[in-house]
Amino acid sequence: MDQIAIVVGTLKISLGEVLAAAGAVTLAIVVALLVSLVRLKRNAALAAAQEAAREAEREQHIDKRMGEFARAQAETAGRLQAMGDALAGRQAELARVMAERLDAVGHRVGQSLEVSARQTTDRLASLGERLAVIDNAQKNITELSTQVTSLREILANKQSRGAFGQARMEAIVQDGLPKGAYEFQHTLSNRTRPDCVVFLPDTRPLVIDAKFPLEAVTALRDARSEEDKKLASQRLRQDVSRHIGDIAAKYLLPGETQETALMFVPSESVYAELYDGFDDIVQKAYRARVVIVSPSLLMLSIQVMQQIMKDARMREAADMVRTEVMRMMEDIGRLGERVQKLQTHFDQAKDDMRQILISTEKIERRAGKLEELEFDTDGEGTGPVVPAPLPRLEAGE
Repeated sequence: MDQIAIVVGTLKISLGEVLAAAGAVTLAIVVALLVSLVRLKRNAALAAAQEAAREAEREQHIDKRMGEFARAQAETAGRLQAMGDALAGRQAELARVMAERLDAVGHRVGQSLEVSARQTTDRLASLGERLAVIDNAQKNITELSTQVTSLREILANKQSRGAFGQARMEAIVQDGLPKGAYEFQHTLSNRTRPDCVVFLPDTRPLVIDAKFPLEAVTALRDARSEEDKKLASQRLRQDVSRHIGDIAAKYLLPGETQETALMFVPSESVYAELYDGFDDIVQKAYRARVVIVSPSLLMLSIQVMQQIMKDARMREAADMVRTEVMRMMEDIGRLGERVQKLQTHFDQAKDDMRQILISTEKIERRAGKLEELEFDTDGEGTGPVVPAPLPRLEAGE
């Protein structure tokens, strides 16, 4: 026990002292634990008492709330009952209104369907008529396409195309001029035969050519690239220029034909394209005294020629007309004299009729006096009563 266990500086603590100190500390700890245990038990009892008080208070509060909840539940049940009754009434009213509305809507829908059906029937009938019209139009388009195809075939062939232009030109000339004022395929002094000549009043024929070169125009219309269009334009200029030169050389004969010739283009579109894009060719034709005409311009030219011929015939017949007018004036003078003589005869006959009427009235008066004569009917006389002598008629009566 006296064995030294701890040395702290100069202080030496023995093992007995250490054990004694440890026992004191242990005792102190045990005492402290007992005190704490007692305090814990006392606190637990207090807490249990407080908890029991709180639990009792909580149960009282819960009972109070349950009573309030029961009253609220009863009130809610009453309100729900009232609301159920109200909802049942509203539902019945809503069902009635919905039934009425559905009936009205059904009636309107029925009327709308009837109107729609009638309108649909009318529209279908109209559509049928329009389809019939479209069908007829389709037939016309088919016929027209066939004609266009035939026209394309005609224009594809040079000889047929020339015949086509010749036929159009001949139709226009025949419709506008009388027979004898024109001639087709007339032979000139240089052995050339133009398509048509029109004989004007100065006896020099006007030449009309209908052989327009359409190949270059077709090539220009079929061209897609700029190079192809340029080549086709050059070809068109060359062909038309050559044709203008041929017309001027063959058909413009000094002293025999007119100083101007007509080059007929059988298409208005070709004529417009030529005037719009090739002004140099048109100017060259004017300088060569060759006038390019379309079908409408040829008709106008024919009408002008017809008027010129009519004016020439009027000038040729002017002397005859003047002579006939003078004779007519003489006849009118003689007619006036004869009318005056007839008027004199009428006046004389009128006076004679007046004298005859006067004499007729006097005769009637005499006859009346004869009817008024009275004869003796009392037996005293032997003869009739002699009437007074009639008055003598004066001259003129």
